[in-house]
Amino acid sequence: MDLLLEATRRAEAEHFWFKGFRAFVAPLVARAAATHPPRRLLDCGCGTGVNLPMLAQYGTAYGFDLTWTGLKFAKDHGTRRLAQASVVQVPFRSEAFDLVTCFDVLQCLMPETGRQVLTEFHRILVPGGHLVMNVAALELLRGDHAVLAEEAHRYERGELHAMVEAAGFHVERLTFTNASLFPVMFGSRWWQRRRGLKPAEEAHGEISIPSAPVNQVLAGVLRCEASLVRRMDMPIGSSLLLLAQKR
Repeated sequence: MDLLLEATRRAEAEHFWFKGFRAFVAPLVARAAATHPPRRLLDCGCGTGVNLPMLAQYGTAYGFDLTWTGLKFAKDHGTRRLAQASVVQVPFRSEAFDLVTCFDVLQCLMPETGRQVLTEFHRILVPGGHLVMNVAALELLRGDHAVLAEEAHRYERGELHAMVEAAGFHVERLTFTNASLFPVMFGSRWWQRRRGLKPAEEAHGEISIPSAPVNQVLAGVLRCEASLVRRMDMPIGSSLLLLAQKR
């Protein structure tokens, strides 16, 4: 995971995928904040802390991560209100937060552990509070990046919906994202599985920033898709984006 965090720290400011990710996620965070104005927000598995400024627009933002490496990156960039902990046992009291986010963490756990995590998220949210979550989708998209990211399971839409509802949430929005890149990703990752997945030490190319023109074009494609996602659900994609409210 330290290898992934080091690669992520270098890429997350400029890489087209991260720009697209923020374009997809920000409207759901804003929607949750408008419905149930938050005072305290928590990013679970915050990594390098890059998403905490987005959350801090709406209240006091906290974050925690399992690895000290990610927290050190965040602290070195001036981020505070951080803790080292696991999503399986969140170190905060019940009903402590109005909004909880969790981005690209659940796929690193097997589904039975994921259900425990969702129960913890439900516990720490106030009644009516919201969960915004992003997870990797579809096992047919497993490739070299899955090794680098230590993915244990990629989710189907119905599977994630059922898990979240079973944990005591009402799903308000659940859509695929990165649909515009799906054909290229499907072909690329099919070939990677066919020739054998690379070990993590050799898979850094999966998160390297492409040439500036290519990066700009792909970022523009994802921004256009994000505009569509504001109004409609995508039928397929490499990620699932969810907004749910605690009953």
